[in-house]
Amino acid sequence: MARDPHDLLLRLFRAAVDSADPATTVARHLPDLPRGRVVVVGAGKSAAAMARAVEQAWPGVDLSGLVVTRYGHAVPTRRIEVIEAAHPVPDQAGAEAAQRILQAARGLGPDDLVLVLISGGGSALMTAPAPGLTLEDKIRVNRLLLASGAPIGVMNRVRRRLSAVKGGRLALAAAPARVVTLAISDVPGDDPLAIASGPTVHDPDAGADLSNAVRMLGPDLPEAARRLLMQTPEPLPWFDADYRLISTPLMALEAAAQLARAEGITPLILGDAIEGEAAGAGLVMAGIARSAAVHGAPVKGPAVLLSGGETTVTIGPAKPGRGGRNTEFLLSLAVALDGHEGIHALSGDTDGIDGTEDAAGAIIAPNTLARARAAGLDPRAVLAAHDSYSLFDRIGDLVKTGPTLTNVNDFRAVYIT
Repeated sequence: MARDPHDLLLRLFRAAVDSADPATTVARHLPDLPRGRVVVVGAGKSAAAMARAVEQAWPGVDLSGLVVTRYGHAVPTRRIEVIEAAHPVPDQAGAEAAQRILQAARGLGPDDLVLVLISGGGSALMTAPAPGLTLEDKIRVNRLLLASGAPIGVMNRVRRRLSAVKGGRLALAAAPARVVTLAISDVPGDDPLAIASGPTVHDPDAGADLSNAVRMLGPDLPEAARRLLMQTPEPLPWFDADYRLISTPLMALEAAAQLARAEGITPLILGDAIEGEAAGAGLVMAGIARSAAVHGAPVKGPAVLLSGGETTVTIGPAKPGRGGRNTEFLLSLAVALDGHEGIHALSGDTDGIDGTEDAAGAIIAPNTLARARAAGLDPRAVLAAHDSYSLFDRIGDLVKTGPTLTNVNDFRAVYIT
């Protein structure tokens, strides 16, 4: 059966994204209504879409509250206020939103409900500096983290230590009200403490030694942040968390796998928590794809290798070009495959934005390198300069969806015909 690989890959990506649409997932996980008040707060790229889904599921309920989402990700709501702020580097709007969210959660009673809507990006969007820190300190730390190549777990431990809202502090502010969290996971392993840095879950790592992170962040780390990261803080009070994962990366991969099977294609899910350098992951994936194409192992074509997770791009001293981890992964994959026939791939961030660019990711085909060279580009040099976005933009292979209003991390599909 002849298939258009480009169309197939786009449909697989859309199936993954649609599986995490708040419009169809939020209502299934809502708690029972309380005797008292309902206050809705939240943060993340999906926060506004989740808030709208709550309003639609509870049309007659007296709701109040506010959520903060990324610029361009707001949707109309009637009872829950939506605030837009910056991501991935925090700004004043996010800092003010965090203070208002803390204030909305305080002063409630045991008969009241605080419904917390959490999704990827919430860590940067809901920024409340710990005592002794300024917003500028937090912004500088965040920039250093993004350029460090540190695993997301290390990033989030640093963010929690420097925050007045993360690591369970939002839930503590809401006590004695009941707190229920609905979360869309964008992190490898779906650890609630890592999703938006866990504002409503207890942090057992609150006293962890972060001296290695301090060394990784280097001499540009603000002195106030350095002091806090080197201290061993007092442990926070223990509390139970009603935490409900409504969408996850694995669920998205399974949705894509279901579509592949319907198309007569064998899906192989390699994992939803692949981390490491994006370029290195591209090399590894090329080896697996080439083995599948030549030897039929680990799967015989027609097949699609599906994976998720969050790779990183470590920026050296030279000024980088334009690119995100998905386009860097794809360019590395294309270079390693070197035009191997019968292998096509898509990699994209399910929120529709790869890093800070306006594309979700891109698509490669056996002729990608030849087309890039015909356009006057040297793919290996472009990869070394971290300028992958520019290459795919030049040859017209970017995938642009606009904000999807959800986020279940990166989606990668390698199609072996």
